[in-house]
Amino acid sequence: MPATQMVEHIRRRELSPVEVTATVIERIEALEPRLNAFSAFAPDLAMEQAKQAEAALLAGVAPGRLHGVPVTIKDLADVAGLPTERGSFTAKGQMPAKDSPFVTRLRAEGAVVLGKTTTSEHGWKGVSQSPLTGITSNPWRLGYNAGASSAGAGAGAAAGYGPLHQGSDGAGSIRMPAHFSGVFGLKPTFGRVPNVPVRNNDQVSHTGPMTRTVADAALMLEIMAGRHPLDHYSLEAPPAAYCEQLHTGIAGLHVAFSADLGHARVDPEIATLVAEAVKTFASLGVQVEEVAIPFGRQGPDIGRFFWAAHELELNGFLDDYRERMDPGLVACIESAQTATALDYLSMREKKHAYIAQIHQFFEQWDLLLTPAVSVAAFPAGRLMPEHWPCHPWDWLSWAEFSYPFNLSMNPAACVPAGFTADGLPCGLQIVGRRFEDATVLRAAAAFEQARPWAQHRPSL
Repeated sequence: MPATQMVEHIRRRELSPVEVTATVIERIEALEPRLNAFSAFAPDLAMEQAKQAEAALLAGVAPGRLHGVPVTIKDLADVAGLPTERGSFTAKGQMPAKDSPFVTRLRAEGAVVLGKTTTSEHGWKGVSQSPLTGITSNPWRLGYNAGASSAGAGAGAAAGYGPLHQGSDGAGSIRMPAHFSGVFGLKPTFGRVPNVPVRNNDQVSHTGPMTRTVADAALMLEIMAGRHPLDHYSLEAPPAAYCEQLHTGIAGLHVAFSADLGHARVDPEIATLVAEAVKTFASLGVQVEEVAIPFGRQGPDIGRFFWAAHELELNGFLDDYRERMDPGLVACIESAQTATALDYLSMREKKHAYIAQIHQFFEQWDLLLTPAVSVAAFPAGRLMPEHWPCHPWDWLSWAEFSYPFNLSMNPAACVPAGFTADGLPCGLQIVGRRFEDATVLRAAAAFEQARPWAQHRPSL
């Protein structure tokens, strides 16, 4: 049941928050730890919150917009009373005293926190495995990649662990798990949802919703969004009425399509599924034009330089934790150790020119459609699919469509676009102009109405 329906049933006392939470907990306990989507599952805490929500209803307290609705939080954010361990022995046992601001906002609207979902070590890679928590399985095929650092959130959404899941995205970590697990994920405009503390990664981390329906994501984003005094990058603009605008249509928009951003390798079956999904937009009142991407080929060198450079903030852990860290993360850190401040400034200048080209492109186009990821799910014990070239750390080669729009801060979503012959999900990426989160959500909702996906569920 979507959150948008669940909360209405709860308000009308047709469902009890305790009943809902107990049912979701029963589902989780039936599948964990086989799926391994939680780093910290807190059923007792969740039931206590549900009882409080129910008592408030019986006392006549006005319910919040998520009153009694279960939600999960990714283990790169803080929930007071639950560990924030970041998938790493370097953070094992860390207990925050306060909630992250968006968690406070979700709780204030009545959401019931079920626990913390798994992440790759410090969120560094696009594969659902960490030294601390092991492999988080793709619900469509156990042992396969559930994708990127919000893997537990995406797997939980697909497996029925409640309707609402928070993810974060520094190079695709909302959109990639949505692609691999067959759910919806939105990376909002940078700053739309505050990040506290502010990350030391040159402003690429975006917090957003992962859900089974677009309407649930719109509702969740409305609640999480808004400025915060401890995040000086958070946007001044108040959250838009995303839910109200959701079904106003997209007729007349100028929509571009690129199958490869001018340089990316894509597996043929993924390319075919995405091309078929793009055709759907013709029935939605828009003309889609396949275009050349002027900025595309500059992306790989810039993306890889900064991805490795910003992992240097973990360099201090190598002496004590090297043997207990992800070998790929260690290789990534070490690859950046010889870079100088002059190298960083020179590449930063190239990055700013690259970002300017992206925004100049969007002066002509309302939306850009691309594949979300180049490959379908593969065994999560690997950093690369078996048929792709090996590299000590460069998983970005099969995820070239994500990081450009973290660097440029544009909103971008992944919508389910079908299944491979092997039964694995595939996603379509929808990118919008900066600040135009509502347009991306409207496009996703129109596509969802034309090609519904929430009825597809893994046979776990």
